[in-house]
Amino acid sequence: MNPIHYLEQKQGELFKTYHNLHELAEPSWQEKQTSAYIRKRLTDAGISVRTFDQHYGLIAEIPGETEEVVALRADMDALLQEVDGVVRPNHSCGHDAHSTMVMHTALAIALSGIIPKRTLRFIFQPAEEKGQGALQMMKDGALRNVQYLFGLHVRPSFEVPIGKASPIIIHSSAGTVKGTIKGVQAHAARPEDGINAIEAAALLVYKLKQIKLPKEETGSIKMTQLQSGNNATNIIPETAVFSLDVRAQTNNAMDKLKQLATTAIDEVVLETGATISWSMDEYVPAAIENKAAKNLAASAITSILGSANLIPSCISPGGEDFHFYTLENPGIKATMIGLGCGLSPGLHHPQMTFNQDALIYGAQILTAAVLLASEQERM
Repeated sequence: MNPIHYLEQKQGELFKTYHNLHELAEPSWQEKQTSAYIRKRLTDAGISVRTFDQHYGLIAEIPGETEEVVALRADMDALLQEVDGVVRPNHSCGHDAHSTMVMHTALAIALSGIIPKRTLRFIFQPAEEKGQGALQMMKDGALRNVQYLFGLHVRPSFEVPIGKASPIIIHSSAGTVKGTIKGVQAHAARPEDGINAIEAAALLVYKLKQIKLPKEETGSIKMTQLQSGNNATNIIPETAVFSLDVRAQTNNAMDKLKQLATTAIDEVVLETGATISWSMDEYVPAAIENKAAKNLAASAITSILGSANLIPSCISPGGEDFHFYTLENPGIKATMIGLGCGLSPGLHHPQMTFNQDALIYGAQILTAAVLLASEQERM
């Protein structure tokens, strides 16, 4: 049976899978039940699945005529956030939907009996929300022999309307700087004897606000957390702990922001006498456009939804660790598809919802994309 038609006939199974994964919701690096559920569904269909001792990621494969690989990636983890007054794992970023569509793409192709020209690999990745899962999967050989790589992410309605899709999501680079300012305590009546960590933090805020990128670059850096002080109000505080949110539309702009932030911090140290230790955590790179993968994804979208429902590109200020795959492996043809699905109020909102009919045409687009890529002549 044609796998595209198979997905249409099995839409009830896709909805059931989505609901099951939605209820399982597990945070980064703790995706034990989610992984086990996906693994069982795939192995029951005769698909070989590789597991790992140190994490819950999976790599499934459908052998092709050659060892060259077309890969499809899904993320599995949920956010840990407050929902109705209770902090719990919650799928408000759509990873349950992504895993559903990728899993059923694998099932549809396997059960169709098609032998693809290239081997098809399905990467179920942990810890996307930590910005660490893609790096781990690469260490475990997920990209061995990969020629093409596709991902997909559900999009808010204001980015991609329902029933439409984009062949590329142009994510920004994003990172969090964690830092500690160390000054010198003193009696508040003799401030000249100390180094006030709060005043050093205030000077840092001022200097960060002066940072400007060239007109052709877009980005921002701002202090989003600051904690300092003692129980006593008459002591000059010695320590302040801060966080900076850093975002840039391109990887070059992110590099410039990091250089400018380093200069600002060094200036604060010089002017105040405080010491500042800091590092960038939870960093993800910006998207890198690949025309070959983008054009294939566009053809897949058009084949399922028609040319009128193709959105040329989706620009998002958010970040995605999918782009580590391309940053670290520039020879791979890769793109992330943006799926319109009526998503509201927005990604990471605790009450996020979307039209589940998008699971069907999303899986069909992914199926068309990997099969098209499998047939492409070697470049």
